[in-house]
Amino acid sequence: MTGTAPPGPPQARLLLGIGFMLLAASLFPVMNGLVQWLSQRYPSEQIIWARITGHLLLMVAILLPARGLAVLATRRPWLQAGRSACQLGSTLCYFTAIATVPLAKATAISFLSPFLVTLLAWPLLGERPQARRLLLVAAGFAGVLVVLQPGSGVFQPAALLVLGSSCFYALYQVLTRKVALSDPAETSVLWSALLGAVVLTLAVPFFWVTPGSIADALAFLALGAIGAAGHWCVARALACAPAGVISPFQYWQIVGATLAGVAVTGLWPDGGTLAGAAIIVAAGIVFALQERRR
Repeated sequence: MTGTAPPGPPQARLLLGIGFMLLAASLFPVMNGLVQWLSQRYPSEQIIWARITGHLLLMVAILLPARGLAVLATRRPWLQAGRSACQLGSTLCYFTAIATVPLAKATAISFLSPFLVTLLAWPLLGERPQARRLLLVAAGFAGVLVVLQPGSGVFQPAALLVLGSSCFYALYQVLTRKVALSDPAETSVLWSALLGAVVLTLAVPFFWVTPGSIADALAFLALGAIGAAGHWCVARALACAPAGVISPFQYWQIVGATLAGVAVTGLWPDGGTLAGAAIIVAAGIVFALQERRR
């Protein structure tokens, strides 16, 4: 969890970073597939509670024995609380949406986050984007419009929740960059799930539905573990190789999301989803290559 680069030749570290990113991009669709499967029988609030609280408890079990309660100490409590609120908002919107929105469509829309970070970093971090980056942002938005198909008979209003999730997550990333100047990564990892776990633990008794089978109970337990493992893989990938090099490999998620969606619902993505996803992925890859050159 420290983000320290592993020893070894640069080429070996690069391949290891790509491997970690591909693994993360394979784990997240599995988690989202479980969410979609559980959403057929359980309220979204309970599923989100299991995801966030499971993640928090796992991180506490790993970090507290080594760091003690001091790991929770922060110099920017309001900033950390804002990050945690954004994480909760993003998860709430996304998990609620994929109860009805196909996973491939939701995943494609969620790829808008890096472009939104570019826009938010201008007023919040003072990072003025170049014209070429703004053109790629526009291309990303165009791809999302192709996926959403507003005004058509296949438009799903719930897909707008995924767009809201991307906005929350982009703001979360910008706030994470601001707080990184004062707090260690381990502190931010715990704070990111803290507010959501507390709020949902207070609220979940009003929505609770007891798991009806061992398989359902295991799926609830797996949400936090898979989510934590996926985020750990992303952290390790970024420790092994530059973000501009490995970021394009995150788009492997669209393949996993398609397969997970077919496994749960039996539905393949429509042409609009595939075309829009292709536009977003292409813009994202060019965006990442520009970052690499910078």
